[in-house]
Amino acid sequence: MANRFYDPGARRSAKVRDLFAAIAPRYDLINDLQSFGLHRWWKRRLIHLAGVRPGERALDLCCGTGDLAFGLARQGAHVVGVDFSAPMLAAAQARCRERLRTASASNRVQPARGNPEFLRGDALNLPFPDASFHLVTIGYGLRNLADFERGLREMSRVAKPGARLLVLDFGKPDNALWRAVYFSYLKWFVPLFGRVFCGDPATYAYILESLKHYPAQEGVAAKMRELKCARVCVVNLLGGVMSIHYGEKR
Repeated sequence: MANRFYDPGARRSAKVRDLFAAIAPRYDLINDLQSFGLHRWWKRRLIHLAGVRPGERALDLCCGTGDLAFGLARQGAHVVGVDFSAPMLAAAQARCRERLRTASASNRVQPARGNPEFLRGDALNLPFPDASFHLVTIGYGLRNLADFERGLREMSRVAKPGARLLVLDFGKPDNALWRAVYFSYLKWFVPLFGRVFCGDPATYAYILESLKHYPAQEGVAAKMRELKCARVCVVNLLGGVMSIHYGEKR
């Protein structure tokens, strides 16, 4: 039976919005549990690959609760995080407020760069002029877009010449046995987190369903090359369970 949160057609965006409204309250906790905490290392790896230079403007698309946005800001970037899910943005903004309270309580001045700006917006129709950012990232979001190719085009459009584009998402391991083990985990165990914490196994069964329709490593890399990105490379993590795509706008 198809997952009710996955729709390959015109209702894709609405279905994904419903999904993230359902999982937002437990999103960070379930990320830790289902990845055994490894998602934090994978995000740090992306931030390292991004090579942030202090003062650069960075855009984090599908920013969720803000992990990448906060990480980029800590490296000195001026960050804008964009997401179309109001509950996810509310969680990110709550983290901002908590950082400010913590800094105030310890009598420290909170650096402006430590608190990204979070905006509600559509990754397929970004409200920014061409060539606005030195760095554009998207973590666990490209797979959820109604049109991943259009999403990459928008990333390229708002990037300055020479800007870095980075994508972190679930992958498809080349090794058939490892892929079978991994897909079995996504099929049989990950939905249990949805059942326990969201009252609905379909919320996390969605991951495998969306991954089946996602071009993953080679498909995304090929599209980045079609967009004339330079230095395109794929960094496989945990045998291809996750991957980071890197490219530079010519």
